[in-house]
Amino acid sequence: MVTTSGKLRLASYNLHKCRGMTGPHAPERNLEVIAELAPDIIALQEVDFRLGARPEALPRALIEKWTGLVPVPFLGTSESSLGWHGQTILIKPEFSEKASIRRLPLPGIEPRGALALRLPGLTVVALHLGLMRSSRRQQLARIISRAGLIGGDELILTGDFNEWHDTRGLEALDPLHVLAPGPSWPAPFPRLRYDRIAVSPGITVERSGVLNSPIARIASDHLPIWAHIALDS
Repeated sequence: MVTTSGKLRLASYNLHKCRGMTGPHAPERNLEVIAELAPDIIALQEVDFRLGARPEALPRALIEKWTGLVPVPFLGTSESSLGWHGQTILIKPEFSEKASIRRLPLPGIEPRGALALRLPGLTVVALHLGLMRSSRRQQLARIISRAGLIGGDELILTGDFNEWHDTRGLEALDPLHVLAPGPSWPAPFPRLRYDRIAVSPGITVERSGVLNSPIARIASDHLPIWAHIALDS
């Protein structure tokens, strides 16, 4: 069990390299949004710049001070990267001792990968799927096929699915309950449900939503999503 109550506040947020819709680079805005979410666990996408050694766009030195969270340690894309394929997971410090993380390379036209966070009784897979639906289908199938080998009594997938359709392209997730809390892109006038959460049958989503605050509307091109979850066992 992750907590004594078996309940967690989970979130996912595509930072868009901390540049808002068009710039400039202003990671303090994104940190303020994460602090407003107050999650126990948050999956982050686009935490690094794309070019060169892909240095961190979200400064790791500021994360705990601003949010009270810490990155789960793992080998990133480079020595200067915060994430792997632009992704990282932040957790409450008290979870760190029992947390482990695994990188999952994914198939597809573009280089992509997922991160699997293992906690007692729970595996959380953070993902940022490809731009082509054919690639997204392959990537979800790979994640589901690997989930049983990763371990964990219950499973959560969350992140930027890059899929606007409610069912098409998500066929591999049939064993799970897939939830899109609401339109999350583009942030100033959200129309599409790109950001999602999928949970195994032993997990109950008690509440969920999209953080549509004034700072969230300018900090990234995505709004963050959140869910209050309960592990049934």
